[in-house]
Amino acid sequence: MSEMQKPLAGLKVVELGTLIAGPFCTRIMAEFGAEVIKVEAPDGGDPLRKWRKVYEGTSLWWYVQARNKKSVTANLKHPAGREFVRRLIAEADILVENFRPGVLEKLGLGWEQLKADNPGLVMVRLSGFGQTGPYKDQPGFGAVGESMGGLRYITGFADRPPVRTGISIGDSIAALWGAIGALMALRHKEVNGGAGQVVDVALYEAVFAMMESLVPEFDVFGFVRERSGNIMPGITPSNTHTTKDGKHVTIGANGDAIFRRLMLAIGRPDLADDPALADNAGRDARRDEIYAVIDAWCAGHDEAGVLAVLAQAEVPSSRVYSAVDMFADPQFIARQMFQTATLPDGKPFRMPGIVPNLSETPGATEWIGPALGEHTDAVLARLGYDAARIAELRADGAI
Repeated sequence: MSEMQKPLAGLKVVELGTLIAGPFCTRIMAEFGAEVIKVEAPDGGDPLRKWRKVYEGTSLWWYVQARNKKSVTANLKHPAGREFVRRLIAEADILVENFRPGVLEKLGLGWEQLKADNPGLVMVRLSGFGQTGPYKDQPGFGAVGESMGGLRYITGFADRPPVRTGISIGDSIAALWGAIGALMALRHKEVNGGAGQVVDVALYEAVFAMMESLVPEFDVFGFVRERSGNIMPGITPSNTHTTKDGKHVTIGANGDAIFRRLMLAIGRPDLADDPALADNAGRDARRDEIYAVIDAWCAGHDEAGVLAVLAQAEVPSSRVYSAVDMFADPQFIARQMFQTATLPDGKPFRMPGIVPNLSETPGATEWIGPALGEHTDAVLARLGYDAARIAELRADGAI
């Protein structure tokens, strides 16, 4: 499919971001056709280039997070470097940044200055606590946002300290809100004739927005949601169980008809026909009994047998997947959730497919994360810098 058939084709996006939240936000835009120009410091660039598993000097995560982006280098401490970036933003539709509030203002790249250059600019600002409030100047990573936003408090088991989810989910959630906010701001411009605006996303608020009924339950009943392990509090049965061969299977049978099918499938018609268990309230009142029954049944069968019985009974269930399971799974493969690309040395590797799946204008991987500053000269030339000036900027440490 040609680039112009992608839904965000024609959009110009500048990224002043590092690590996770800002770069993930623009990754989504780049996957669906936006021209994303990532501005990096000349002395190493985004730290993500070296995070987690590194192949031939570059993080494999980088190749995914920066796919379809162009990399330019600019020294924001140098006046000429800042001038380059300001000119770049002046022709952009969207700017995404995740500096601590006030940093860009000190560099002369705050909202008021950029809006004067480009009144239609949509500026997505991702930070720990937002652009206002008493905490705005404090540093805040995803872990802090997850803790303050309520997610860590309810994650884990009641008799143990809170735990993280296994990925930097707070950053990723904030990135999604940033992308949604940017597209809403663009929609406002297109439909209502509005000007550009700031999309202010705080990591803790991004997580807080996902907390389901936590707020009204506390406000009305004084109820504080606590850690509950693998069960869904108040919704029974939904849990993870261990099989005879030591594998883990998640079973969600909290619908009335589904619960009855599960009980019949595991040889407990007495519970299937018990009128006290015909609705969720009755089941939740006896959840310890129900979970003990399911635990015992799973412990007597290996994973394959458990999943086969549950599939036959049309009870929602799944093994708890590792990467090994994903790579071999026919659903992942049929849905093209793995794309094959080539590393700079020619080695093929697989990266995640594109989400969401648009039927008419799907996203795609056009290239993997670029080398540091790979597109600097071309972007400068497009802005009117000639070869001599580009060489001068590089010699002077501005790029």
